[in-house]
Amino acid sequence: MPREHEPRLARSAAMVADAARSRMLSRLLSGEAATAGELAAAASVTPATASGHLAQLLDAGFVICEPRGRHRYYRLASPTVAHALEALALVAEAGERDAAWQRPERARLREARCCYGHLAGRLGVRLFDALRERGGLLVAAEGFALSDAGRAWLGSGLGFAPAAPNGRRRYAYACMDWSQRRDHLAGQLADELLAHCLARGWLTRGEGRALALTPRGHAELLPALGPTAPT
Repeated sequence: MPREHEPRLARSAAMVADAARSRMLSRLLSGEAATAGELAAAASVTPATASGHLAQLLDAGFVICEPRGRHRYYRLASPTVAHALEALALVAEAGERDAAWQRPERARLREARCCYGHLAGRLGVRLFDALRERGGLLVAAEGFALSDAGRAWLGSGLGFAPAAPNGRRRYAYACMDWSQRRDHLAGQLADELLAHCLARGWLTRGEGRALALTPRGHAELLPALGPTAPT
């Protein structure tokens, strides 16, 4: 088949199929920017080879480049790219999930991380479970609506008053968690909840997507969520 008629899915799959590019993309899943040299090291290739791979990833829309002074930093191009890579990782690592999450670049993301606006990781799953266990969510056309019980618990338990749905995006829906292989909460409500947790000092941002639970979070947030959800 002539290349101009090649399915777009095939071209995208080819970007990930190469081992070196796959290692580069995995390095960028942490959310941290990386230089071409750092990505070359992650992929175990020469700088010249890395440059060629990065040019292909840029052209395919997988990454973006941000010049900063004398350096050029690369990031994943969008949350859509990151979610697609996470979905592939869920399939590829089905038999070695625990081993994959022991790697240093991932271990700090497992407990709590930002999933492009909302809370993910063990803590994100635990928050979603707590809300559902209290009857806080009602099945709706595009995911969930907040029940009166949910609104009451968020107010009394977390000191959080959610805004009304803004209509610009889905309000609340389940998102498969990359590390836990269970759902966490996504959507407008989830984004507002993460912002609330940060404003209350329960969580702090680390490098890239990493989040850390603070002493105040241990003292105030965890008791409000109840027993730890199984993982």
